[in-house]
Amino acid sequence: MSDSRNVLTPEALLMMDTIARTGSFAAAARELGKVPSSLTYSVRQLEDALDVLLFDRRSRQARLTAAGTELLVEGRRLLEQMDAVANRVKRVATGWETQLTIAVDGVISRLTMFELCESFYALNPQCVAHREGTAATVPATLGSPGTRLRLRTEVMAGTWEALVVGRADLAIGVGLEGNVPPGVQMREIGTIPFVFAIAPHHPLAAASAPITDVELIRQRAVAVADSAQRLTPLTVNLLPGQDVLTVSSMQLKIEALLRCMGCGFVPEPMVREHIAAGRLVVKTMQRSVRSPHIGYAWRTPDAHAAGAARKPQLGLALRWWLAQLDSPTTRAALLERHGQVLLAGI
Repeated sequence: MSDSRNVLTPEALLMMDTIARTGSFAAAARELGKVPSSLTYSVRQLEDALDVLLFDRRSRQARLTAAGTELLVEGRRLLEQMDAVANRVKRVATGWETQLTIAVDGVISRLTMFELCESFYALNPQCVAHREGTAATVPATLGSPGTRLRLRTEVMAGTWEALVVGRADLAIGVGLEGNVPPGVQMREIGTIPFVFAIAPHHPLAAASAPITDVELIRQRAVAVADSAQRLTPLTVNLLPGQDVLTVSSMQLKIEALLRCMGCGFVPEPMVREHIAAGRLVVKTMQRSVRSPHIGYAWRTPDAHAAGAARKPQLGLALRWWLAQLDSPTTRAALLERHGQVLLAGI
């Protein structure tokens, strides 16, 4: 190991930070409980090992050279990273996950998701967690858990896939149809109504009778691409041979409908304001309109795995999120509250 690596210890970096902050070797020595000559000797050792001058000796003050400034900046960053690593290790030991990834389907309220994230980041030392279907208070001696949240936007089968293949720990907005994969638990959120919406100047806007498939197939449909890469992508409400404009999100689909670039089925809560303002028109269809039941799902640890008996079955961060989703008010908001978010395009 090189001499430079040996001398770049947390103590040496803290010494540099203290000297720069207090403005003199004497003041830094008093704060650190050392004599000034000891501090001067330590700085000389650091300079010799790095083969640079860290302080300008021509000044009576402890004035950093360019090299000293760089070491101070990088040293502070390294000290922060060391503290962060120590805190993450403590969180793991107390049951808090280092990172929690949540896959969110595009029909779920972004506004409500951001509010939940804000509440999570503002956790107090006593936080609510979910345990065996009931809410329970779980002590968190570290205060705010510091778990890193990662949100993924998925569509239809892609939301399931993110959970099943391990890209997510929690999936919100999964369809309830079909079998639940092994190692996964699921709860219902509710039913989200879909409507057939078009711009007021669309050719079908003047139709008085329910629109038939014969009329519909002549019009371009706007569809959201399923984000699944391994599972079979889902195709819903498209007719064979129909012209299709495919977009990547429900928000883009609504934008295309507003521009009269096609027609399509959309969640009623997401277009409620556009309908009320007359920017979109809802038409009756001869075919039945699908109102899917959606829920949330999470992966559970294998109880038979080695060491499982000594580990918590669910991390505290996931348990907190499950406790929030257990609330009927939260579940309703995830389906209904589709107001504007602060950052466009999220």
